[in-house]
Amino acid sequence: MEVSVIGTSQVYVGRASLAYRELGFLNQTAQGFSRTTRICFNHSRRWRTDGVRFSLNAVHSEVPRSENVSSGVFNPARRSKPVDGVRLYVGLPLDVVSDCNTLNQVKAVSAGLKALKLMGVDGVELPVWWGIAEKEAMGKYDWSGYLAVAEMVQKVGLKLHISLCFHASKQPKIPLPQWVSKIGEVQPDIFYTDRSGQRYKECLSLAVDDLPVLDGKTPIQVHRDFCESFKTKFSHFMGSTITGISMGLGPDGELRYPSHHRAGKRSKVPGVGEFQCCDKNMLTRLKQHAEATGNANWGLSGPHDAPSYDETPNSNNFFRDHGGSWETPYGDFFLSWYSNQLISHGSSLLSLASAVFGDSPVTISGKVPVVHSWYKTRSHPSELTAGFYSTVNKDGYEKIAEIFAKNSCKMILPGMDLSDQHQPGESLSSPESLLAQIKSACRKKGVKISGQNSCVSGAPGGFEQMKKNLMGEDGIVDLFTYQRMGAYFFSPEHFPSFTELVRSMSQPEMEWDDMPSEEEEEVVESFPKNLEMQVAQ
Repeated sequence: MEVSVIGTSQVYVGRASLAYRELGFLNQTAQGFSRTTRICFNHSRRWRTDGVRFSLNAVHSEVPRSENVSSGVFNPARRSKPVDGVRLYVGLPLDVVSDCNTLNQVKAVSAGLKALKLMGVDGVELPVWWGIAEKEAMGKYDWSGYLAVAEMVQKVGLKLHISLCFHASKQPKIPLPQWVSKIGEVQPDIFYTDRSGQRYKECLSLAVDDLPVLDGKTPIQVHRDFCESFKTKFSHFMGSTITGISMGLGPDGELRYPSHHRAGKRSKVPGVGEFQCCDKNMLTRLKQHAEATGNANWGLSGPHDAPSYDETPNSNNFFRDHGGSWETPYGDFFLSWYSNQLISHGSSLLSLASAVFGDSPVTISGKVPVVHSWYKTRSHPSELTAGFYSTVNKDGYEKIAEIFAKNSCKMILPGMDLSDQHQPGESLSSPESLLAQIKSACRKKGVKISGQNSCVSGAPGGFEQMKKNLMGEDGIVDLFTYQRMGAYFFSPEHFPSFTELVRSMSQPEMEWDDMPSEEEEEVVESFPKNLEMQVAQ
């Protein structure tokens, strides 16, 4: 597959020079590494007058030159000015650093970084997992794998955004720290629990934030120590290579409850999810709040008439559009408490991040999900179970934006590839309306936004929707991270569309002073010869 960056400010993608079958892709949708997935990089070089060209199976450099100018490599990122000031990053594979703290396919990652640099991408995002860096014992950190990645990124000349992940991942499998999981076996109430007693063990319940459940320390204290250690170990990268740090706030790193974690996949129409308030510590908080407001009976449990994970809003009484319990005094009591618990949790973690990294030249951010199913109903049930008290009569996102503004943090919003027209009509979904609502709240509170797409496998019409969201006139989005590098990312079915996105966001103008020095030829020379590469999938 050839990707060319031409002196006339065009980027195009040609046909793959090897058949897709010969590339050896097996699983195109997962996001980890596969030992059977291969892409070949070969290095050859020739001079022409039309631009720079590189391909995923054969890397060529073709550099504009003149009789009056010495030959060199034109760097398309050098004079590129992103449209509306939006910088473009690409997420590295979730398991770029293995569970053993070694790099997965270091040559493959190195070649991919160089390809992104040549395209004019500004930087990459690196997930840093609690379960890898502090795996064996509290306070015993091993940053070796992540330091190696940072050094690779620095050498290539890309910027680096760090995502601190205090949750686990099922695919690829990245667990919580071993010592935390052992504590959870003895104290299962450190995890979120639904009304049937099922526990979500991919992250800690927010109800233990300030409880000494981790060998005598609170999770907030443990996370602070983790951040302090990271800051010390990576101090020489801060502000130069590392320009941003996002703080993990909950499931999948997002500020929300794991309300949809047991949802089935049999139907295209998602259910409303379930409230996650039945672990011992959450129930203690609920009881205390109910007694303080003079309604002790309201603190015994969560709503008894709410639907289950896969059910629709009208399958039970709580979320009904008309006459539902959500509009009663009890409904307002519970939903206010449930949402405020999440807001307090998010504020504590963002405050922690600001305290640790506030004196470093980096941008601090946190992620808020776009829970768009059932948005066109009056009750917005999927948002309510996720912890956002936002209905047809109430905007719950201004309070969320306030905690970001208070802690001088940016908000990361995924789902910028989702459009209303491609949602199942029965789900009454509107990702565009919800995204606009959250952006409006951020604008009111002066909070900048970083965008992300929902998944690399691609939503229908996703690339056009991304361009629409990124090239608006409001200027509130100044960085976009494309998720995520892997086998499908580099495939013939996907990579041409991504390259077109890069072209549309970056308009390099060829000028004679764009011609680099001889040293800059190393960008192309460093591509490995005949490198057989197993790429993240």
